[in-house]
Amino acid sequence: MTQPAPVFSLNGVTPLQGLGVIKIAGEDAAKFIHGQLTHDFALLGLDAARLSAFCSAKGRMQASFIGFKRPNGDVLLVGSADLIPTTVKRLAMFVMRAKAKVTDASAEFALWGLAGSATQTIAAPALSTWSKADLADASVVNLYPAGGNQRQLWLAPAGSAAPLGEALDPARWAWSEVHSGVATLSLPVVDAFVPQMLNYESVGGVNFKKGCYPGQEVVARSQFRGTLKRRAYLVHSVDALAAGDPIFVPEDAEQPVATVVQAAASPEGGFDAIISGQNAAVQAAQLRLGSVEGTPLVLLPLPYPLLEDI
Repeated sequence: MTQPAPVFSLNGVTPLQGLGVIKIAGEDAAKFIHGQLTHDFALLGLDAARLSAFCSAKGRMQASFIGFKRPNGDVLLVGSADLIPTTVKRLAMFVMRAKAKVTDASAEFALWGLAGSATQTIAAPALSTWSKADLADASVVNLYPAGGNQRQLWLAPAGSAAPLGEALDPARWAWSEVHSGVATLSLPVVDAFVPQMLNYESVGGVNFKKGCYPGQEVVARSQFRGTLKRRAYLVHSVDALAAGDPIFVPEDAEQPVATVVQAAASPEGGFDAIISGQNAAVQAAQLRLGSVEGTPLVLLPLPYPLLEDI
């Protein structure tokens, strides 16, 4: 059973405490990170951002980022704060002779989420996803909307004044992140998914025409050889759920068919989540949280169309 897509009002500004920043500095910054992530950074200008994944050699996601250039040439990667230190160490191992330095710059920047009336018009067509602009010292990136509301990421030097707008409850922003359908990888689900299992090829997170990067062959093979068997979905639960929780169907008590990727409390009661699961099981069976006798989950519609398998 699938419920209708929710429509809700979301306006204001909120600090994004759960995110951190990696900085790649140096004349080879863009060239270096181009060879590490799933999207094209070599041709990246100052008017766009990139959703991308950092993968293992087996194509499994180790982190996910919204990446963009600053006017001074630095490349910044914004992702889950709990993965920043480990990812900095791993990326630094690949620098070798490149003129690039990878650092944890989380303390150097303030991150804010903007929604609804607080968003800025920064692109033509207005508010196109992943468009980016620099406004004085701040960089602003258009995110996927949620529940009919436009949303943006705002980054500025630490200590800068907050962007203008009424205060927005961080819990409401977290809920909107889930309802955007664009998952941010966090520590409990590291090494669990290839990018397509989170629909990254459908939301601008993978470039299949760029050159090599760690896991590139596996990611490409997943896309080009037959139908993708696992996808990301939205679900609702009356009980709390969290990243990493297993999801079962009554027919199989031993093997989970899906995993919770990102979850948030709903202001209307209960919890909503992005899950990644087996298509056949998710679409045909009654999903249950934690065990075959766990809380039933209700499937919600995705807020974007999936690209056809190639």
